Amino acid sequence: MGLLSKIFGKKKVVDREGEPSMVYIPNEDERMNWAIEKANLTLWYFEESLKNPQQYQNYFSVKVCIMDGEIGEHIWLIEPHFDEEGNLFGTVGNEPVDVKTVKLDQKIGVDRDFISDWMIIEGGRLVGGYTLRAIRDGIPDDKKPEFDQSVGMYIDEGIDYLKANFDTPEGAILSLENAYDEQNIAKAVAAKDFETEAKLMLSRMGNVVDDEMIKQTAEVLELSFVKHTTENEWPNFSDLKRAFPHREKVNDNYWIITEICWYPDGSRSFQKLGTSKTANGWRVVGLVGD
Repeated sequence: MGLLSKIFGKKKVVDREGEPSMVYIPNEDERMNWAIEKANLTLWYFEESLKNPQQYQNYFSVKVCIMDGEIGEHIWLIEPHFDEEGNLFGTVGNEPVDVKTVKLDQKIGVDRDFISDWMIIEGGRLVGGYTLRAIRDGIPDDKKPEFDQSVGMYIDEGIDYLKANFDTPEGAILSLENAYDEQNIAKAVAAKDFETEAKLMLSRMGNVVDDEMIKQTAEVLELSFVKHTTENEWPNFSDLKRAFPHREKVNDNYWIITEICWYPDGSRSFQKLGTSKTANGWRVVGLVGD
């Protein structure tokens, strides 16, 4: 029995030759769902890297869902490339177990909608590989070194190449940090949600909250933010690599996001930020204490 078979017990596990044990986690598992979503949100970076690979990028692979009737199996493709329409082509990199429509070393083409993960090895660091990370995150800490050995690399939090926009909580955080780098207070204010921040602050104080109180408090918070930001040294994120390993969904409109910043000297910092979903997309509420 493989390592992950021992850990996950009744969950369906397939031991594959040439790659680590693969766990099929149920669709409702939020960690795996987020891994697949993040892989698709950052796929643009994989595609751009594949078009113009750098010297430090020495391995590319894509995971796709192959269907055989009603049976689906996620399989890694090596030697991947995209055509002008964005369709993916590659070579089956591991022996299929459940599906019979493809075989090891077969060259196939797949619609990009079936992509579930991608990975690049950059200078020994795994970039992407989000489903592998999701599996690893579910393993007890004392078993992680054994898993790392099975995949042949140490897996850290990686680097996430999410786009800075308001489509995702992480994109809102990046938008705020980009505004800091530009020292653009208007963009920084636009990336914040002072109304939600006011609601949270007032609720913690135990006050009877009405709309007028929320409005007034939000205005004070915005003025304070502008004053503090412009009168002090601006935060600088320009030389940092960032990863967003965890999402905590408090409710549909408020999520806590963990961000890791990697500094040029190799050190790192962790922070949690509250984000809110507004009528105009996601916005940053503020730092969340432990």
